[in-house]
Amino acid sequence: MSTYLVLVMRTPHFDAAVIEPHRQFLRLLRERGQLRETGRFTDGTGGAYVIYAENLDAARAIVSTDPVYTTGSSELTIHEWEITTPK
Repeated sequence: MSTYLVLVMRTPHFDAAVIEPHRQFLRLLRERGQLRETGRFTDGTGGAYVIYAENLDAARAIVSTDPVYTTGSSELTIHEWEITTPK
């Protein structure tokens, strides 16, 4: 499994009604063991989450079902991410 950072940036079409379905999506990923971290940007522009997937195509398939994406409320950018811990 690889780790992917998903940047979620709000578009001008953002609708606050999508927040709860987005949270439900993230809860489902956590229940499946596919979600590591999630959080919002304090400036209100969006947020990010970290998922586990077999490869980039699998990561794209997962995030393409996120309600913030399917409704056009946010643009998503996915990066394979090697997390390092300082020693």
